[in-house]
Amino acid sequence: MAKRYNEYLNMGDALKAFIKENKLQHGIDKVDVREAWANLMGNGVNNYTTEVSLKNETLYVSLSSSVLRQELSMGKSKIIKMLNDELGKELVKKLVLR
Repeated sequence: MAKRYNEYLNMGDALKAFIKENKLQHGIDKVDVREAWANLMGNGVNNYTTEVSLKNETLYVSLSSSVLRQELSMGKSKIIKMLNDELGKELVKKLVLR
């Protein structure tokens, strides 16, 4: 049975409680990480990005350019740090470029 709140909650707290109760955080994290990738990488990289998916703590990014894939693979740790900074939490531990 759903918990009833007798106090007033601000909208942010109410949304957090709803997300937690309905176990939606993982899905929201998947969307957030896609947006973070798009924001950080810019149009140049996004034009060659065909798929971005988060599974557990690993971010899988499919790229249509092998040259770009090679270039980005040299800076994986920096990309992971930038993504986590953008997300405001340690969500991505590993980056797989394919």
